[in-house]
Amino acid sequence: MGVRGDTGEYLGGKLLIAMPGMRDPRFSQSVVYVCAHNEDGAMGLVINRVIDSITFPELLEQLGIARPAPTIQDIQVHFGGPVESSRGFVLHSTDFSNEATLHVDTGVSVTATVDILEQIALGEGPENRILALGYAGWRSGQLENEILANGWLHLDADADLLFDIDCEDKWEQAFTKLGFAPELLSGEAGHA
Repeated sequence: MGVRGDTGEYLGGKLLIAMPGMRDPRFSQSVVYVCAHNEDGAMGLVINRVIDSITFPELLEQLGIARPAPTIQDIQVHFGGPVESSRGFVLHSTDFSNEATLHVDTGVSVTATVDILEQIALGEGPENRILALGYAGWRSGQLENEILANGWLHLDADADLLFDIDCEDKWEQAFTKLGFAPELLSGEAGHA
């Protein structure tokens, strides 16, 4: 079965923080919210990478969704991960829900249907949200092995880190919440 976390628990609802020595450039200095984790594998969304090549209004236009709310100009589209990069996910507060919403943890849900985008375009929908294209996925045992190989640290998620801190500051702020600076860590297993 393998190691799931320091306590042996699954990591759904937790944050993964890429170690400074992360070799995969897609995840270098990334913070990932784990949406699901069980014996079959794990799925998460990178919460600190913005895609500059598409805006939310452009995405709505591609989907044929009207965009009457002027506030949507400020909504950023995030790189959720390298898997199914054209598929959209909204990580959000629990003040929105439909039959397809996955309630991950207290106060945090994820929805991958068009109706949440329609609600956001109207200036409605969840108060706190991160719109992401693609996701990070791990097959059975893969995430546990990456943690054992010193690829990731994990910590409890909180709304501030998820939704309030600017993208470019989330990685360092996650380390601050752990109680140390990332430059104090080595990328090699067994060394600090």
